[in-house]
Amino acid sequence: MKKLLTITAIFAFFLGYSQLNNVADGESITLRIHYGFLNAGSANLTTKKVNYKGAPHLYVKGTGQTTGAVKAFFKVEDLYESYINIATELPSFYVRNVKEGSYRQHLQTVFNHDSHTLVLTDKKTPANGSKTIKSVKGVQDMLSCFYYLRSKTPAELKVGTIINMNVWIDDEMFPFQLKVTGTENLKTKYGTISALKIIPSVKSGRVFKEKEGVTMWVSNDYNHIPLLLKAELAVGSLKASIDDYKNVKFPLKFTK
Repeated sequence: MKKLLTITAIFAFFLGYSQLNNVADGESITLRIHYGFLNAGSANLTTKKVNYKGAPHLYVKGTGQTTGAVKAFFKVEDLYESYINIATELPSFYVRNVKEGSYRQHLQTVFNHDSHTLVLTDKKTPANGSKTIKSVKGVQDMLSCFYYLRSKTPAELKVGTIINMNVWIDDEMFPFQLKVTGTENLKTKYGTISALKIIPSVKSGRVFKEKEGVTMWVSNDYNHIPLLLKAELAVGSLKASIDDYKNVKFPLKFTK
């Protein structure tokens, strides 16, 4: 359960980029999370177009929390924030502020893409100060990845596509690979919709049981919004499904 919102963020980040103008100002997407047979919680992603350090940015906020019986024995209140430069489509500033049971972490990251470095600050323990870490070209954070991939056109994100990227998670860099494996007519609470089936590969032992322990489905259109995630965890399984959406730029074509 400690990795619950990390998993959800990973789901999110695997789904978004290329032209940030396809994401509406004020967009909101909510996922309902089930852990096994339990209604475990929810996660929400919102966007706002802002100026950050004099440049146009897309501000993305991700929140997650456990609910019901799960909250009674394991309370989660997570906050993720990312400022994504609209011109470069790369993150400038990233925040991970999580409360998961007794675990606490509050990290801030400033990305210096020109010098391929980043500055990590531990806000939970100020005595630790800040440290500069060598980065790589085109690095994304856990939220900016969502919008890095999601804005690709249908021609760019199609069956057979393989995308590699480096993602900054917590205080480490991880390589990820994304494979679009097929299309399906997916049933949701809103009706049936054409969806792309995607399998991300991640470092074995970090979060998932195996490199291909996750399957996700996103809308097969210009939105590429997340519809469903299924993940096998080290203990149990997780499912996240779309529960609400607002201000999506292009109409979603659900059929009853």
